[in-house]
Amino acid sequence: MAVPSTVSDRSDVVRMVLDCDPGHDDAVALFMALASPAVSVELVTTCAGNQRPEKTFANARRLLALAGREDIPVVQGSPRPLRRELIIADYVHGESGIDGAELPEATVEPDGRRAVEAIAQLVESSDEPITLVATGPLTNIAIFLLAYPDLRDRIAQISIMGGACFGGNYSAAAEFNIYVDPEAADIVFNAGVPIAMFGLDVTHKAQIFTPEIEAIRALGTRTGEVFAGLLEFYDRSTTRPFLAPDDHVEGLHMHDPCAVAYLIDPSLFTMVATRVDIVTSDGPTLGATVVDYNASSGREPNALVGFDIDRDRFAHLLHTSLASFA
Repeated sequence: MAVPSTVSDRSDVVRMVLDCDPGHDDAVALFMALASPAVSVELVTTCAGNQRPEKTFANARRLLALAGREDIPVVQGSPRPLRRELIIADYVHGESGIDGAELPEATVEPDGRRAVEAIAQLVESSDEPITLVATGPLTNIAIFLLAYPDLRDRIAQISIMGGACFGGNYSAAAEFNIYVDPEAADIVFNAGVPIAMFGLDVTHKAQIFTPEIEAIRALGTRTGEVFAGLLEFYDRSTTRPFLAPDDHVEGLHMHDPCAVAYLIDPSLFTMVATRVDIVTSDGPTLGATVVDYNASSGREPNALVGFDIDRDRFAHLLHTSLASFA
């Protein structure tokens, strides 16, 4: 169980919703948030992406059972993108969505609400602005923004893992989360809500290495053993397909935790205010995030985009986060 926070009533604690599709790196992002006294996870909502919706929902519930935090509601969201057929990343995350370790079953009854309803209820009832953290496709967030436009000014910011300035990981141009539901991403980036975007340009620098995975196992805890297994599976499954079978890319990219780490310690990142547009037309650039890095368009920025990270401090944060659980 996580070490209890002693500052949960502080006004500077970030109250957040994690909208996720667990997912190995989603699991790390969740535990990083749960471990930090700087953030308070008020709600977890799930979407399809890394696996099918029923699996990502079950995975989120099982992860909270592992953390001893089943007091946090988990609510299932949209089963598919707004307009397109569902694409999943089972080739990376396995049959369960978090292959590599055994997780406990949830012990509480499923929350029967829908994600958008649950987000709206939280935002409406909160005395403080709520931060949305999105580590999967942006379907749930887009539906919320469309359904409740009057609540947009009560969102502090949206911290997004998604996009890329200089090339994708699902296609030559597009990162997976944005490619899965580009129409949703277009809605979110044009909603007028503050956005922090953590695309491949920075998440590919947020690496951990084999000795750091071994150090997680060496914690000697159930959580350490589980996450070492998860990360070892994830490391094997992310070998690039154009390499020979025995070749491997050194370093494991911790994509999703970047969107949480920024809330805990913004100084980890180098951010640039710029304009981001989403390609929604079919073709080779579908799902691309067009980042006006050089401000050549003259248009107002609509996002802070991460371009660099203090890798060593990030890895330390990841380790200490997991070390705070039994």
